[in-house]
Amino acid sequence: MANPSEPGLRTTFQVEALSVRVYERLEDLAVAAAHAAHDCLREAVSRQRQATAILASAASQVKFLEVLTGLSGLDWFRVTLFHMDEYLGISDQHPASFRRFLREHVMQKVMPRTCHDLAGDALDSIQECDRYAGLLRVQPIDLCCLGIGENGHVAFNDPPVADFSDPRAVKIVKLDEACRRQQVGEGAFPSFDAVPQYALTLTIPALCAAKRLICVVPERRKAQAVRNALWGPLQTTCPASILRRQPHATLYLDAESASLL
Repeated sequence: MANPSEPGLRTTFQVEALSVRVYERLEDLAVAAAHAAHDCLREAVSRQRQATAILASAASQVKFLEVLTGLSGLDWFRVTLFHMDEYLGISDQHPASFRRFLREHVMQKVMPRTCHDLAGDALDSIQECDRYAGLLRVQPIDLCCLGIGENGHVAFNDPPVADFSDPRAVKIVKLDEACRRQQVGEGAFPSFDAVPQYALTLTIPALCAAKRLICVVPERRKAQAVRNALWGPLQTTCPASILRRQPHATLYLDAESASLL
């Protein structure tokens, strides 16, 4: 049932361990998810004088990040940020760079303590994966804000490379065709051939190790992936299905992304 005290909330339900919240509009979803993320970070800062978060870089996250960075009451200078993936071989000045995305949508609006870059253009990409994994081990991650791709991926863990028991925290992956086509559809690249074939990504265990997971998934183009994640087999053919095993996770949907449930 809808909750009149929370604007736009249509329904809430549970799928195994995963809490799901469905809102009327993207704007309602973004406000609710942003307040949840904001509260999580404030509580961490209050409890331990600092907070650490992983943020997704994608078109589906823009409204959520706009609301989150506009909320008051959080000392961002006590927050350390990570991002979860980057294309192999592109600089942080490339229009599609996720480092650039976070600068434009987060760093230019608030001032965190630091934002650790995952350098897709590092001279030694294997060494870069190890370096970033080491940074992630320094302190526990309080919050991971993620999305779900059209092929069901989380970060760049596409179905062919996803591993629910991956021993690594960061790895190099080959992007599948559906993922590369999504990047073109979102306007990140002018053509399919322009999309890099490889990327660096945090693995599924690294993402799920965060104390809190907030998954923001609007838009009708994500509806089939959402359906597969919630009602399909729990396997890497839909990597996001692992969210059903995460009691510390909440999935935020709008009417369009929930339209096939």
